[in-house]
Amino acid sequence: MDIVKVFGSNVRKYRTLQGISQERFAEMCGLHRTYISAVECYRRSISLENIQRISDALGIKPYLLLIEEDDTNE
Repeated sequence: MDIVKVFGSNVRKYRTLQGISQERFAEMCGLHRTYISAVECYRRSISLENIQRISDALGIKPYLLLIEEDDTNE
C-alpha cells in the first residue's frame, strides 16, 4: 500500500462525489489550491492537522481517507 496514493485518491474521490472544485475545496480547507492538487496527484505528504482540515471540509471521519479501496469487488 502506498499511503500517499491511497490518501490522494480518496481525497479526489470524496471531493468529486460532492461536486466540489479543487479551488472551492481548498477554500473550505483553508489551504491553497496547488496544495490540494499536489495531494491529489500524489506529490505531497500531509500533516495530521491538514488531514483533519480536509476530512472536516468533506464532512467525513479522517480514517476514511486512509482506507485502500478494494478493486476485487468492482
